[in-house]
Parts: sequence; structure tokens; C-alpha cells
Amino acid sequence: MNMTEAPGTEPNLYPAVAAAQLSAGYPGVLALDGVDVTLQRRSICALVGANGSGKSTLFATLLGLRQPLAGQVRLFGESPHHARRRNLVSYVPQHEQIDTTFPITVEQVVMMGRYGHMGFTRRPKPADRAAVDKALEQVGLGDLRRRAIGELSGGQRKRAFLARAIAQQAPLMLLDEPFAGVDRSSEQLIVSVLHQLRDAGATLLVSTHHLEGVGELADEVILLHRRVLAAGLPEDVLTEEQLGRAFGAVLSEPLAQTPEDPLAERGEERGL
Repeated sequence: MNMTEAPGTEPNLYPAVAAAQLSAGYPGVLALDGVDVTLQRRSICALVGANGSGKSTLFATLLGLRQPLAGQVRLFGESPHHARRRNLVSYVPQHEQIDTTFPITVEQVVMMGRYGHMGFTRRPKPADRAAVDKALEQVGLGDLRRRAIGELSGGQRKRAFLARAIAQQAPLMLLDEPFAGVDRSSEQLIVSVLHQLRDAGATLLVSTHHLEGVGELADEVILLHRRVLAAGLPEDVLTEEQLGRAFGAVLSEPLAQTPEDPLAERGEERGL
């Protein structure tokens, strides 16, 4: 699928993400309070905030795995449920729950990203194999395609799960802390791949609490602490005063105990 436009929609008619006055949370916790987010197509937006600031809750709500308490969400003009069914959004979790002893190869993991294209039989067609081959090469894992996923290093495993999302070919990608626990070389490769995806027409929302390199990565930044504290160009948002508001607020308040991986919470299968 060409990632420059969502299937069944007019080109550029709707933003990739439109959340209006969005509130969401868990019993006893209001994790998001009146959040407004609009992401235009073909851009990379960094979602910056400390642990407990609501980043994972926002992802869960955008994916339709957490129902809003108030407000609404639209992805390319669709509800999250319909957007997922129509393969408009992919997700790379912060932590992937896998059995490292299970004999599944890197190539098989990446092929899971094609499940939405295969139908009930899940028999790969030439187009599926070509998408997997391209994704593996893009993240530098072509030579490790036959290796068991449990044998990869942390950085290699992150790249494998990124390749799975790439193979899905959804026009919107959500990435939850993709740089956590990776070495500098893997981080640089991931940044390069994300830029390639944006240039090919994808929209990417990347959550992170690591500030180094955000200016190089993103076209725009959203600073989140339950509300949107600031949004705009990296140099306008990542100021000492703004960051003090965001990270100082978290240090002075109890952290919201939100699940790090909203898909794992629901027990849902990858390859949306």
C-alpha cells in the first residue's frame, strides 16, 4: 500500500490524528485531561514527557484500546476501531512480551505485520514476502532473518519489531519509547529509518522521555503532562522553562500507574 494517503479517503482531507478535549484514565487515575492533538500527514512528532505523564494512555486511546472518558479521537477521519480494521495504524510497543525460548525466527516475527493483508489463511503471497524483505533490509537485519528472535541483542530486537510495523505498511505509526535500552548505533539507525518512512509518506508519533536527539528526530514536539503543556517546533518547545514544568510536575506528584504496553494489557495480537 502506498503510505502517502489512507485507503478510501480523499488525499489530505483529514489529518492523520485529531484528538479533541480528550480525557482518559483508569480507576482512581485521570491520566489525560482535556488533551488536544492534531498531526498532519508526512511528519514525525515526538511525544515528550516523564514516566507517568500519560504517554502510554494516549497511545492506548489512539489505538482504541482505552475508551475516552470525554472527547473524541479520529485517525484519518475514522474512529480508532475502524482505522485499525482498515490497516491505517501500526504500533511498536516499548516492551514486547515474547518467550525467548520459542523457536520463532526474525523473519516470522516481521511477517506477522502482514497478517492484516493475508486474510484468514495467513498464507504469504509474493507481495507479503517482498514487504518483509524490504523491511528487514531497511532496519539492517537481512542477514539475521533466519535467527531465532530470542538470540538477538536488545537493539536488534527493537529493530525487528520496527520492521514488523514497517511491513504492515500502515500510513500512521505509533512508537512507544523506541530508543529505550538501545545502543547509540541502533538509535542512529532507527532515526534514519523513521526519516525514510516520513519521506515516503508516513506519519509517525514517537513517545520518548530521552531528550537528547529529539531535535534531530522530530519535525514537531508535544510536551505532555496529563495535559498538553506545549506543542510546536522542537526549539520552541524544548526550553528550560517548559521542560521544568513537565518534568518537575512529575517529580512533585504521585506517578500514574499506567500499563507500559496497552496491547499487552488487552492480550491482543500484534500485526494490527
